[in-house]
Amino acid sequence: MRPEIYLFGDSITETSFCEGGWGASLAHHFSRTVDVVLRGYSGYNTRWGLKVIEKVFPEVSRGGGAPLAVTVFFGANDACLPDRCSAFLHVPIHEYKQNLRSIVSFLKNRWPTTLVLLITPPPIDEEGRLRNPYSENPLGLPERTNEASGAYAKACVDVARECGSPVVDIWKKMQNISDWQRICLSDGLHLTQSGNKIVFEEVVARLREEGLSLETLPVDLPQIAEIDPNDPLKSFS
Repeated sequence: MRPEIYLFGDSITETSFCEGGWGASLAHHFSRTVDVVLRGYSGYNTRWGLKVIEKVFPEVSRGGGAPLAVTVFFGANDACLPDRCSAFLHVPIHEYKQNLRSIVSFLKNRWPTTLVLLITPPPIDEEGRLRNPYSENPLGLPERTNEASGAYAKACVDVARECGSPVVDIWKKMQNISDWQRICLSDGLHLTQSGNKIVFEEVVARLREEGLSLETLPVDLPQIAEIDPNDPLKSFS
């Protein structure tokens, strides 16, 4: 069986297999070496993710062994403001940090050799959120702010440092781009193809730094250049 990389997170993970999505790009990138397995749950926060984690990751994985890596990409929903229209998604930042620690601990206890890669929530374009509401918004105020998302992104980075896990800080990375609100985000929160490309490139870079790359992973079955045209079946024995 091929080794696996699991993607665990909220809607930004669930939709990552759409056209140009970061998960689809990751699957294409590792197409002959790794199976990329999607475990994204729209609307979920760390509280809910921690509640269902044993169902998401049963003791025996699909391939029977430990995955190479798991990405953990939560925080966009935790960071909803507690007095706005999506308040039921809000998780206080101290609990968010503890939930992340518990998720990392669960994964490392289940699979000690598995790399756990944390990804911060993205930046928020508040005007974009007002133009694209997900529910009735009687206050006329964005349910998320970039300031709050930044605080949760910092918390994610802090937890990664505490746990000795690599991290992708897309909150900071995307804001290095001029006009990031339009280029990276489709509705003030979710990612455009350009935003997805940033996540893909950053995840591949972190995996490479941890020794997981096309150069270090074995290819599944002989490649066409390795097959003897005079005796093709010999390559499969």
